[in-house]
Amino acid sequence: MKKILLPTDFSENSYKAIEYALKVYKNIKCTFYLLHTYNPTVYQAEYLIGSPGLIGLGDVMRETAVSRMDELKNKIETEHPNPKHTIKTHTVFNTLLNEILEMTTNEKIDLVVMGTKGASGAQEILFGSNAVSIIKRTKCPVIVVPDSFDYEAPKEILFPTDFEITYPKKEIEGLLQIVKQHQSQINILHVRTGNELDIVQKEHKKQLDQLLVNYATFHDVPDNEIIAAVNDFQLKKKINLLVMIQNKHTFFERLFMEPIIKKIGFHVNVPLMVIPQL
Repeated sequence: MKKILLPTDFSENSYKAIEYALKVYKNIKCTFYLLHTYNPTVYQAEYLIGSPGLIGLGDVMRETAVSRMDELKNKIETEHPNPKHTIKTHTVFNTLLNEILEMTTNEKIDLVVMGTKGASGAQEILFGSNAVSIIKRTKCPVIVVPDSFDYEAPKEILFPTDFEITYPKKEIEGLLQIVKQHQSQINILHVRTGNELDIVQKEHKKQLDQLLVNYATFHDVPDNEIIAAVNDFQLKKKINLLVMIQNKHTFFERLFMEPIIKKIGFHVNVPLMVIPQL
């Protein structure tokens, strides 16, 4: 039984992410945990010390959230009936990041699937701050679904890597579950930096090849900026899912966490699966 956590703020973007998870795992037995956190952020300090003007605010917020969560669950079960899927709901007073970190540990969550932005409609260059924080802190794979994405089965997967790290077997097997289900092709993209692979990189490449069995094709492209290489590959081949290993010592950190990304313009128009390197 696969356990998938689905954070929601009841926005259209979060529902798209939920539908993505339901469709990708349509034929796999899963328990989906719908998660909504509520928190009077503007008045948090006053609320916590019991300001008279805010007494009862938490109860009102909870009742509203629980009611909307019940409506969401009913909508999912009506629009996407599936005997292989069990839907559970969790509504709690907490920050989204803290609750996700707790639930992924306590419930032994296998995967988090979420949208890139919420009901506020804030236009982030790449991802909203919640998505970035969750990607960096969560110890299980995360799939982030762009706001503009209309569902496509993950038939063609792009996996950029520099072969500088070892690959976590359990999390790679989670990717393989998707690949086997959809008969996908994984395109391993290595951008050359001018030198041949060293002994360690060759060993890591061999390890990845063994983990991905017969589903991977390796591509070696000439010296190029990582972002430009990924963008170019997506233009040449129809990619449905982008996969990366999250590790601060590799190009992932440079690719997603530096301000330079805003200047270069990284085009994330398909879901991104980020696998932690534990």
